[in-house]
Amino acid sequence: MAILTEDECRAILKKALGYSKADECEINFGGSDSGNIRYARNTVSTSGSLSQTSMVISSAFGKKLGVVTTNEYDDASVEKAVRLSEELAQLAPENPEFVSFLGPQTYAPRSKTFVPETATITPALRTDMVGKSLDTAKENKLIAAGFLQNSAGFSSMMNSHGLFAYNTSTDVNFSVTLRSEDGTGSGYSTKGYNDVSKLDTLAFTKIAAQKATGSKGAKAIEPGKYTVILEPAAGIVLLEQLYGGLDARSADEGRSFLSKPGGKTKLGEKMVDERVNIYSDPSHPDLPTGSWAGDGQPQVKRSWIEKGVVKNFTYSRYWAQKQGVKSIPNPDGIIMEGGNATLEELIKGTEKGILVTRLWYIRPVDPQTLLFTGLTRDGTFYIENGQIKFPIKNLRFNESPVIMLNNLDALGKSERTVSGESGQNALIPPMRIRDFTFTSLSDAV
Repeated sequence: MAILTEDECRAILKKALGYSKADECEINFGGSDSGNIRYARNTVSTSGSLSQTSMVISSAFGKKLGVVTTNEYDDASVEKAVRLSEELAQLAPENPEFVSFLGPQTYAPRSKTFVPETATITPALRTDMVGKSLDTAKENKLIAAGFLQNSAGFSSMMNSHGLFAYNTSTDVNFSVTLRSEDGTGSGYSTKGYNDVSKLDTLAFTKIAAQKATGSKGAKAIEPGKYTVILEPAAGIVLLEQLYGGLDARSADEGRSFLSKPGGKTKLGEKMVDERVNIYSDPSHPDLPTGSWAGDGQPQVKRSWIEKGVVKNFTYSRYWAQKQGVKSIPNPDGIIMEGGNATLEELIKGTEKGILVTRLWYIRPVDPQTLLFTGLTRDGTFYIENGQIKFPIKNLRFNESPVIMLNNLDALGKSERTVSGESGQNALIPPMRIRDFTFTSLSDAV
């Protein structure tokens, strides 16, 4: 199905709502067209495209809720789905945390989440973009595995209280891992954008190639505390554990690193270095996101951590109502302010340390201190006197992003990166961190 316009979505949702006999009803309707190429061992393994839509119908009687999903949109099928959602609601037990659907909302003007050039990417263009990556691998006698995917989609919602919201978006994401032919060296690069003109698969593959070639013959060093430079793709997987955990309910209930004895929290307290500023902004030109959240709440520019101080928590509508405060939805895009230094300048200013391309296999150790463990991979290098001296074997770390940001030494320029764990995009700077804790060696490349 093609990307439906706002008027088309409004008409379809209005007709669907017309079948409702529930106390209240909310319907979400969206879809996407996507295409991809996957490659491994220097050859394309799969390619394809997918077009999908769905309608999610939520019917409520009092605090009893029934939900049905359908992808059949003729009148009889939609009415059948609405009736079924009502039957399920009547059978369901009451949900004590159910909150009535929102009424009409006012949203900010839409940011540039939809780029026509990205929406019209052809199989030929995908082939050309991947071809440049494969050529780089072969020219450097390296073995490549990667994935390129683009999508264009629409999302809309309407309910019986008069709310209506609509948005369109495009995305193109690329990741590549290059290995040396003897299997001892590995390099990685990943990027994602709304605008395909910003995605240079050749340039990003060359970066991965340099790391793969440079990481051959890695040496083992003793685990311990080291100054590290975390590239954005490494830093994001720890930072998202911090900003993704700014939840009011878990803090209020004593289950969070933000909890304090006696039911108090750390909201308004300084938790990390004063140079740390983290916020969300749907209209940011380098990370545009939708103007409304999944439950219909408006998304606005909001500070989460300002000069090291926790400024806001996210509040579900139920928890906000219970606490007598305004609800705050989870943000769709996070920006961490950086400095002016390039990655090369951060390296040049490091007397002794470790450059980390990527962290992965992130697992919790202690939720109440936000302690996590994981591994380096795909290019880890020892720095001495401002220069990369030699590649080192991978290391396991035990570290908390709270402690990490208290040991902040320097920030580079923020850039858009993709989390290898959650797949989320964010603007993250490279960071130089003191006393980062490595606990053991890993033989993995």
